[in-house]
Amino acid sequence: MIRTYIAQGPTLEAFHACDDFVRSIVGPVGSGKTSACCAEIIRRAHEQQPGPDGRRRSRWAAIRNTYGELRTTTIKTWDHWFPQILGRFSLEAPITHRLVTDALDIEVLFLALDRPADVAKLLSLELTGGWINEAREVPKAVMDALTARVGRYPPVSDGGPSWSGVIMDGMPPDTDHWIYRLAEEERPDGWSFFRQPAGDGPDAENLTNLIGGAAYYERIKAGKSKAWVQVYIKGEYGYVGDDRPVFPEYSDDVHCAKEPIAPDPNYDLVLGIDAGLEPACVMLQQDNRGRWLALAELVASDFGAERFGLQLNEMLASWFPDWRPDKILAYADPAAGARSQVDERAYIDVLKEATGIPIRLAPSNDIGLRLEAVRSVLARLIDGKPGFLISPACKELRKGLAGRYCYRRVQIGSEERFEDKPLKNRYSHIADALQYGLLGSGCGREILGKKKREQRRPLPQPSRSFGFGPAAQRVWDYR
Repeated sequence: MIRTYIAQGPTLEAFHACDDFVRSIVGPVGSGKTSACCAEIIRRAHEQQPGPDGRRRSRWAAIRNTYGELRTTTIKTWDHWFPQILGRFSLEAPITHRLVTDALDIEVLFLALDRPADVAKLLSLELTGGWINEAREVPKAVMDALTARVGRYPPVSDGGPSWSGVIMDGMPPDTDHWIYRLAEEERPDGWSFFRQPAGDGPDAENLTNLIGGAAYYERIKAGKSKAWVQVYIKGEYGYVGDDRPVFPEYSDDVHCAKEPIAPDPNYDLVLGIDAGLEPACVMLQQDNRGRWLALAELVASDFGAERFGLQLNEMLASWFPDWRPDKILAYADPAAGARSQVDERAYIDVLKEATGIPIRLAPSNDIGLRLEAVRSVLARLIDGKPGFLISPACKELRKGLAGRYCYRRVQIGSEERFEDKPLKNRYSHIADALQYGLLGSGCGREILGKKKREQRRPLPQPSRSFGFGPAAQRVWDYR
């Protein structure tokens, strides 16, 4: 059965009309992105200049993140447009569909490349073009390797490729993804990025191919989180995870300022510091209304204490030039007070020497107290406004609070559970720094005092006993 493809919307039309080396299209679920890529492969094959024998030859790699997804989604959509009965379809690795007519010879190799180590699968391929389906799930290393393998078929002896390059499609990624960085920040020459309008908006595309049309999106909204709707229906950059946020009290709409927050030299600057080889620091202030403001952050990777201290000094001199060390209150991870076995110096001592700041250890490393210190601030309202406000300059902390700092989901049979402690990841370090800064500044003081009183309370003593020997039973007096 031969189907007729018509681009459903101006964004898809622009995607097909573009001749750039790399083209990416993102949009909401059901917007026709994958079908457009399937059609693009065949269109480019028909535009290939014929070889000496009159056939137009091309070879493509169709890539998905896992083998299961490749079989159940990518190949299913391809089979919808180009059934396996057309040409020769082989399930032997790599899965291959070859369509040969008097005028065409098209070969499509279906590959699962979800890890950088899988790049080896690409190294010997000679391709005309590549297609990455759901590109946000594929590592950048795969993309880098793929761009080096296209433009190599058909060989020059057969005329060479008339066009070569890479096409990508998928849902919008998070703002720390390599696609976002290339699309919104770097914009390499010869790369084009297309974004479709929201599925529930007036300019939605591909509605004629959706059962129910515009009602399709209204129906699937039910029961979904705002983050889910933002990515899968609105087609906006964002993050949707299966894990449980540590701070469900945080709302990005409520707690994130619209513009960067300028520091006020009339108030002390508070630093929360997480130690280790992945150190982090958050800069805070409390204004005259009692609101806590997160102004800036510093997140480093594979930094020792001295190197981190020097970088912290540079940032303070740039962002907060009016502050003297004695106007800065700094609270660090209590573990930073442990002496090194190498030179007997503690992390905090090295940091003090590098910065000149009188850094203190936070009063506790108890995870429950630390989390409660942050929750007490997030839940606070002052004059009807949030008691905590974060600057958009704090990108890592903002993402952590919005859900990347989380409890890992554990599936036990049909029951959904989560781990007891937050997941250690790139966002946990800056989240820990916030906890130390707020706890050291007195947030959660009531809970901390209560815990200390409980720790000092004497254990109950037995009032009398009966029986004989070590197995004697005791009656305890709790008065």
